[in-house]
Amino acid sequence: MNAVNPDPGRPGPEAAAVTVRQKIRLPMSRAGGVAPDLVTFEGLARPDDFALVFPQTSPGTPWVRVHSSCVTGDLFGSARCDCGPQLDAALEHLAHHGGVLVYLHQEGRGIGLRAKIEAYALQDQGLDTFEANESLGFPPDAREYDSAAAMLRALGISRVHLLTANPEKVLHLAQAGVAVESTLPLVIPATPHNREYLEAKRKRFEQFSAALLKR
Repeated sequence: MNAVNPDPGRPGPEAAAVTVRQKIRLPMSRAGGVAPDLVTFEGLARPDDFALVFPQTSPGTPWVRVHSSCVTGDLFGSARCDCGPQLDAALEHLAHHGGVLVYLHQEGRGIGLRAKIEAYALQDQGLDTFEANESLGFPPDAREYDSAAAMLRALGISRVHLLTANPEKVLHLAQAGVAVESTLPLVIPATPHNREYLEAKRKRFEQFSAALLKR
C-alpha cells in the first residue's frame, strides 16, 4: 500500500450541488453474494453515475475504487483491457473490507463507446491505446474526477484509501477536495490480448509520476 500526499485541494465545482437522491439494497451474485447499498445522486453532470456502498468492517478511512465504465470489459469480459478483472478485484476487496465503489460513465477514458471502437481499430493497426485516442482528435485521457469527489463528499467521505495504480486519478481527486491517504494497485496479470495495452498504461503512469516529481 503506497502512501501519498494526503492534503486535498479545493472541492470541485460540482461538490456543493451534489446530494444523495436514492439508496436501495442490492443483493449481488458477485463478490461472495454481498448486498451493498446502491446510491444515486442529484446534481451530477452524468445523472446515471452511482456508488455502491459496502458496510465498513473497521472504523477509519474507507477503501474506495473510482471505476470508469467499460461496456466491453465490465459486461462482456473483453480480454483487450483489464477493466473487467479490475472491477471484480475491487468488488472482492470492498466485500471483505468495506468501502465504496464509485462508478462513472466515462467509456473509453471519456470518449464514448463508438469512438472507443474506432480507437480499437487503430490499435489493431499498430497505435497504442493513448495514441489511438489522440489520432481521433481526443485527449489521451478525457476522464474527469470532480464528479467522483462530489459523490464521495455527498456520502460524508473526504479522506480515502484508493484502489488504483493511476497517479493522475490520485492528483485529480486531491485537487477536487478528497484526500488520498494511500493507494493499493489492483494488479491484473497480462495476457496475449492485453499485454501491449497494459504496457502503454504502465509507461504513461511512470511518465506522469516523473513529471510530478519535477514540479
